[in-house]
Amino acid sequence: MNTLRTPSEAKLWLQDRGISIQAFALAHNVDAPTCYQILAGRKKGLRGKAHDAAVALGIKPPSDD
Repeated sequence: MNTLRTPSEAKLWLQDRGISIQAFALAHNVDAPTCYQILAGRKKGLRGKAHDAAVALGIKPPSDD
């Protein structure tokens, strides 16, 4: 069972693995500034690019389209 992360847990997860936010964004084809905003809590990842970034970071579950 996959557990979701909080934005601060996701940030620590990246730091623990030595992955920059920029490198993560490039590897997951998401927008780096949006990733920064998600991790800072300024965006919730409700739709669009922000949602994609939140899913990639493990903050939100993937949608069941």
